[in-house]
Amino acid sequence: KGGIGKSTTSQNTLAALVDLGQKILIVGCDPKADSTRLILNSKAQDTVLHLAAKEGSVEDLEVEDVLKVGYKGIKCVESGGPEPGVGCAGRGVITSINFLEENGAYDDVDYVSYDVLGDVVCGGFAMPIRENKAQEIYIVMSGEMMALYAANNIAKGILKYAHSGGVRLGGLICNERQTDRELDLAEALAAKLNSKLIHFVPRDNIVQHAELRKMTVIQYAPDSKQAAEYRAL
Repeated sequence: KGGIGKSTTSQNTLAALVDLGQKILIVGCDPKADSTRLILNSKAQDTVLHLAAKEGSVEDLEVEDVLKVGYKGIKCVESGGPEPGVGCAGRGVITSINFLEENGAYDDVDYVSYDVLGDVVCGGFAMPIRENKAQEIYIVMSGEMMALYAANNIAKGILKYAHSGGVRLGGLICNERQTDRELDLAEALAAKLNSKLIHFVPRDNIVQHAELRKMTVIQYAPDSKQAAEYRAL
């Protein structure tokens, strides 16, 4: 669901993963371009689509233009999207991934994380799933009705492509909203989907404190209880 904390959860988890010595590439697949901000400690980075428009076409870009290196060497790319109301945002995802593949961005990487928005399940955004780019999908959700509904919708989409590709639902990650019986609901949905709840991330204001400083909790407060939650995840 929009605003649920997908990008925040993903960047914090990846920051914890890089601490374990893994090499990581993040491909932001969201027109908001906020999938790498906390890793780069900066405002949203320039997107592939924006730079391509400036240069004339994607062919005119160099990998160095779009690939930025952040916290402990995590490589970051944002595919970006068109202006609101113009064109198909999913196109940007397709264009970006093809460009990255052709230019060797995937070499020497242990994990590639596609941060995909989940409130719109249009074909372009499903590209990492459809084209066999991703192996595992984790859905960030909460105990709110709309979040459960969105998670269920995404699961339907995954099912469509599961037969043709190798992609599978890895599980649900519940980002706590402090609604009633949230853990019960998250576990119940996971069971209905024949999946599992990977982790229940408790709500903590330290996440906002870190975000205001454009940091993950892992970087901002490595010894905090919340940092330990992301490491567990």
